[in-house]
Amino acid sequence: MTEQRKRILESVKAIKKHMPVKLKPRIGLIVEDHYPLPYGINVLKKLDYIDIPPKFDGVEKENTGKIYFAKTGSRDMIIFKGRFHFFDGYSMRDIGHIIYIMSYLGIEKILSIDEVGHLNPRFECGDLALIYDHINLMGDNPLIGENDEELGLRFPDMSNAYDRRLYEKIYKIFQDNKLKINESVYLSIIGPQSETEAEARFYRDIGCDVLGYSLAPENITAVHTGVKFAAIGLICRELIADKMLEDKRNESEKAKDETNNRRYAQTELNKILVKILKTL
Repeated sequence: MTEQRKRILESVKAIKKHMPVKLKPRIGLIVEDHYPLPYGINVLKKLDYIDIPPKFDGVEKENTGKIYFAKTGSRDMIIFKGRFHFFDGYSMRDIGHIIYIMSYLGIEKILSIDEVGHLNPRFECGDLALIYDHINLMGDNPLIGENDEELGLRFPDMSNAYDRRLYEKIYKIFQDNKLKINESVYLSIIGPQSETEAEARFYRDIGCDVLGYSLAPENITAVHTGVKFAAIGLICRELIADKMLEDKRNESEKAKDETNNRRYAQTELNKILVKILKTL
C-alpha cells in the first residue's frame, strides 16, 4: 500500500468515528469557511479539520475549516466548509486528499463553489458562473508522482471533467428560477496576487471566462477517483483588461466591493442551492 493511501485511510477512519451512524452520504459540497449555508441544509454534526489525522507538513497556520455531516430533504451529504489553498502552502496532494477522503466515505457527486473574477465583458460582479470546463495554468497538479492504481488510473480521461449530466441539471434549475446563466471556462492559477492587465488580456484571449485559485486540483482528483464533479463560481471581481488601469478605487474600496459582490452572489445561489443538491 502506498504512503498516500495510508494517509487517506487514516483520515477516513478518524472521520467515520464521528459520522452519525445512519448517515449514508452520496453528495459532497465544498465551500469556503465564510460561506453562509442556506435554510434547508440540516447540519447534524461538525468536525474540525485540525482533529483529523494526519497533519499536513509545511503549513504555518492550522486550517480553521470544518466537516459538516448534514441532510437536505432525504439526501445525506458531507460539507467541507473551508478548503485548502495552494497559495497558503498546501501541496497539490494535500488539496486532493480531501477529494479522496470523500470518495472513500461513499461520495459519488461533488459540487464545489469557488470565488472567481470575471474576464468575460458580458458577465457582471455578483453574477454566478456555471462552469463547464477549465484550463489549468497552476504549473502543478495532484497526480504528479507515484500513482496508486487503487485510487485511480495513471492517465485519467479529462474530456468530461465537469460532468455533463450534472451540468445540465444545474442549468435547468438556473433556467427554471430565471437566473442569468453565465456558461464559463474556468482558469485555474496560483494566486494570491491579483492579475496584471496583460495577464487578464491573455487569459481572455485563450478562451477563459472566469478565474480562480482552487478548482483545478479538486476537479482533477475527482476525475482520477471516479467522483462526478460540478462547479459554480461566485463572481466577485471584474478583470476586463481595458478597464483595469482606469479603476481609481483604492485597495480598501476594492476589498469592500469584492465582499459585497460575494455576498450578493451567495444570496442568489442560496435561493437555489438546496434544489441543486436535491437534484444531483
